[in-house]
Amino acid sequence: MPELLVELLSEEIPARMQAAAAANLAEALRGALAARSIEVAADATTTFATPRRIGLVMAGLPAAEPKRSTRRRGPRVDAPEAAQAGFRRSLDGLDYALEEVAEKKGTFWVAIVDEGGAAIDTVLQATLEDLLPRFPWPKSMRWGTGGDARWVRPLQRMICLVDGAVVPVRFAGLVAGNTTVGHRFMAPAPLTVESAADHATKLQAAKVMLHPAERHRVIVEGARRLAAAEDLQPIDDPGLIDELVGLNEWPVPLFGRIDDVFMELPPEVLTTSMRTHQKYVALSDAAGRLAPRFVVVANLAASDGGAAIVAGNERVLRARLWDARYFWDVDRKQGLDGREPALEQMVFHASLGSMAGKARRLERLAEHLAHRLNLGEPAHAARAGRLAKADLVTQMVGEFPELQGIMGGYYARAMDEPEVVAAAIGGHYAPQGPNDRSPTAPTTVAVALADKLDSLAGFTAAGERATGSKDPLGLRRLALGILRLIFENDLRLPLKKAFAAALDGYGAALDHVDRVQVADDLMGFVADRLKVHLREDGLGADLIAAVFEAKPDDDVVRLRAKARAVADFLATADGADLLAAYRRARNIVRIEANKDGGPVAGEIDVDRLEDPAERALHAQLERVADEIEAALEAERYVEAMAALATLREAVDRFFEGVLVNAEDSAVRANRLRLLARLGGLLDGVAILDRLDEPRFAA
Repeated sequence: MPELLVELLSEEIPARMQAAAAANLAEALRGALAARSIEVAADATTTFATPRRIGLVMAGLPAAEPKRSTRRRGPRVDAPEAAQAGFRRSLDGLDYALEEVAEKKGTFWVAIVDEGGAAIDTVLQATLEDLLPRFPWPKSMRWGTGGDARWVRPLQRMICLVDGAVVPVRFAGLVAGNTTVGHRFMAPAPLTVESAADHATKLQAAKVMLHPAERHRVIVEGARRLAAAEDLQPIDDPGLIDELVGLNEWPVPLFGRIDDVFMELPPEVLTTSMRTHQKYVALSDAAGRLAPRFVVVANLAASDGGAAIVAGNERVLRARLWDARYFWDVDRKQGLDGREPALEQMVFHASLGSMAGKARRLERLAEHLAHRLNLGEPAHAARAGRLAKADLVTQMVGEFPELQGIMGGYYARAMDEPEVVAAAIGGHYAPQGPNDRSPTAPTTVAVALADKLDSLAGFTAAGERATGSKDPLGLRRLALGILRLIFENDLRLPLKKAFAAALDGYGAALDHVDRVQVADDLMGFVADRLKVHLREDGLGADLIAAVFEAKPDDDVVRLRAKARAVADFLATADGADLLAAYRRARNIVRIEANKDGGPVAGEIDVDRLEDPAERALHAQLERVADEIEAALEAERYVEAMAALATLREAVDRFFEGVLVNAEDSAVRANRLRLLARLGGLLDGVAILDRLDEPRFAA
């Protein structure tokens, strides 16, 4: 069966885009072929990506497009001649037969059109010429004489072969052929290829490792081998390795050295200089300490074994670290105190004032939270909050913005601040993402929580909102950070009061704002993030909504515990049966209320409970109501669910033996009130009407 090879060679593609682009090309091509009844299995397609090329090999293609018949309805048989002529013109060049088909609205012409059957190379040329101009790069550009064609970087060559034969796909002023080039420096001469296997073999010989997995293996194994020679090991950094894979077509790991004079710098300064600016792999010793060595990955095999490359990279790193050493010395001389005037010149938000104002708010809010939540010594939290943003105006953070907070911690230690204060300054930005550890030290938690509450409250009050596709101020990240700090430290924090305290910190700047409404909006925003968190735990969106709407609550720890307990209960046989009974009771009450023209209201008349089953249900409801109320008040949600489970037998007997619509209207009304009482009792735990899918016991 025919085999397709496609390669698009361009200037350097950003590392972060390569793998996704190759996968998107394969998916788009499979989808376009499927629309023409050509099905290609995903495992029959292999993609490749390097810094200069993306492409694919697709095996198992048919020799031709399958033939198929389609029906096209035309005008009515008695329509004007102009309409009928237009329909016939639309069929010019097609193989078709006309039929008269009678429908309710009349008799119409229907054309039975025979389509398909084109050779696979013809189909692929048309498909690719339609697909490539619409290819979805995150960012793209136009260049040269390519007209309106767009690609991530200027295209230089294209290959499109079907079983070795060229398919002349036209795109961006180029026509696909059967030639490519190897490594830009080591093998730049054109290569003529005859098949996918020939393409891979010749590129390997021309110093191009076509597949990312191979380059990943070479980099990782090479770094480990070099490190092991000196009893060291690479510091785990999957993101950096992936980036290096996307920067090199022929990766060659080499060993470099850091001058001992720079090892006195904080290790984060060294690793940031190496990783962010130079893309070096940092190494550590057996005790986990940063070693004065690094691995640089060259994109060629140098004739001198890489000595000149290593020397050049050491020289560049040395220059950067001399700058860092200077910043380190100068910043420590001034310390963190006394930087408020510089912070006054740094804008926090155009509507919310300066970073100096932010620091003053953090001082008060961190102290308040430490006192309210018993998070260490409030004075320490206040001091850490006041100094938390001071490193933003240091020279080190100006050069390495990634180190904000971290450098503040080091400078605080240099000022002989208490270690809890220094640690809180250094860790108050955490957690910044799902892979970032959440702080657990009490003072750090207080300052980190204050920082996120202040920012989220201020930005929201200033009218900033996260949309479906945009969140430039990271509001979702702030909300998720608040939730993680609360959950991972088991904090019992009423969020509305916390947001109110944060809003109050802005003083007159928010006098024009309805702070109660903003606090409500903030609670809703955080609740939405909590719902996402619970869905990731396997809870359905409808169940989460049912619990959240049962009783207004701004204690997210309590909400999460209740939601998990309800989910566990509904997964049992008792829970499933009780939910079914609840729905039956609700439906009866709703239907009868509509008949009566008003809601079911009033107290249950015990004297009108005639049947033993309804008397037993009433007694059970009254007893269980007290148990549930006490359990919910004490946050013993498992006990509350267990109490609900005891209703199952009484409810079953009621529906088996009691006729709700009794002939006596007073008895009927009393029984409806009994069912309403059952529904209301369950609604105190969760509004089970919100459960939109049946649940069954496991």
